[in-house]
Amino acid sequence: MAAVRPWMVGASLALAALLPSVAHAIPTTVIDKCEAQQCVVTMDARELLRTADKLVAEHRFAEAAPLLKALETAPQYAMERQFLLGYSAIETGDLDGAIKWFRAVLDQHPDQTRVRLELARAMQMKGRNGAADYHYRLAQQDDRLPAQIASTIRSTRGILREERKWHATLDFGFAPDSNISNGSTSDTVDVNFGGLQIPLTLDATARAKSGLGQTAGVSAGVRLGLNDSTKMLLDVDTQAINYAGKDYDDFTVQFAAGPELALNDETRVSFQALGSQRWYGGKTANRAFGGRATLQYELAEGQRVGVSLDARHNDSGFSKGYDGWQMGAYATYERVINRSLIASATLFGRRESLIADANSGTEFGANLGVGGELPLGINAGVSGGISKQAYDAANLFFSNDPRKDLRLNGRVNLGLRSVRMLGFSPSVTYSFSKSQSSISLYDTTRHRLRFGLARYF
Repeated sequence: MAAVRPWMVGASLALAALLPSVAHAIPTTVIDKCEAQQCVVTMDARELLRTADKLVAEHRFAEAAPLLKALETAPQYAMERQFLLGYSAIETGDLDGAIKWFRAVLDQHPDQTRVRLELARAMQMKGRNGAADYHYRLAQQDDRLPAQIASTIRSTRGILREERKWHATLDFGFAPDSNISNGSTSDTVDVNFGGLQIPLTLDATARAKSGLGQTAGVSAGVRLGLNDSTKMLLDVDTQAINYAGKDYDDFTVQFAAGPELALNDETRVSFQALGSQRWYGGKTANRAFGGRATLQYELAEGQRVGVSLDARHNDSGFSKGYDGWQMGAYATYERVINRSLIASATLFGRRESLIADANSGTEFGANLGVGGELPLGINAGVSGGISKQAYDAANLFFSNDPRKDLRLNGRVNLGLRSVRMLGFSPSVTYSFSKSQSSISLYDTTRHRLRFGLARYF
């Protein structure tokens, strides 16, 4: 093959030992001459792309390869070239290459539904059913999809859900934290004394303390088929934060098990027994047992609603006054936006009925969030929430009135999926929480920055 100068990509291409079958795919008007089975072909980048597209469509991938190589220096056709390279890769069994090229297109053009469908297909063939379902769901949001294609996607997602037997996430990292003790931001607190309010200075152990922690977590789930419409769900979730010493070390483990029933293609309901334990400062802080019921319904393409009811009995390791029942109700709406992001809104209510009325109360709140894929292989998400809690009775040591809290929280996370170290991808997460209380002892503010590595199975 004669050399192709980068600046000549729109002008000429020399192909060595050009097969007759390839010659048929090229307009005869652009073939300058053929000598000794070597043809010199002159065509502009548009004709080059058209010919490569025709060869790929006919599954003549080896013959299309030099044309796609020559298109490297035609940036105006980068998207089309990357798609053809990805399609050639998936059809020849190079799934990793296909995923790379399809992602390259979507990083710059997230609205390309055909490319996202091909990426989902590559993920599915790779055995990454969770990722495949995610991209099929994003593609569903395109209302221009033909009815037959939309129906096929729904069926495929159903098959993926049935085939996904297990999932797991492993992550670890470190986290600078402005308030590892979740202590008060106030220096003083008012207390009742003979009908008077007297300010007392808080001890250092009750005030906010910063620190650096090492974090680790494991989440895993198994779905065991009982029959065509019923699965047994087994889930475990563990989180650990280790600080210097043990006073603020925090370890939690939670188990859930129960059946999931598919009522139809759009509706699923599950019932799970729950059990959890938390250790704080080297001591058992809480044990809980209870149950959870969840209903999930798929609305129009790309939209989903879910309702969850949760009830559990808590046994405190610190004070019997915190023993009792906690109940919650959650309603969530999700939808795909811009064919690349998923937005969610949650309304919730929680009720704590504990032995001590001053510790019992009712909380109502809402959370909003949006997350998805950005250019350069970045996954990103942002969320925030607000809630108000009113307690049933006064803690007379502090006030004659029941305590009331306003709580705020926020979170921003960035992950770089394009970088892998032994299968782990780096991420950074900033989280913020603030509580404003009618009793200054419970005023808290917390900033946390977590750097981590995560692997998804």
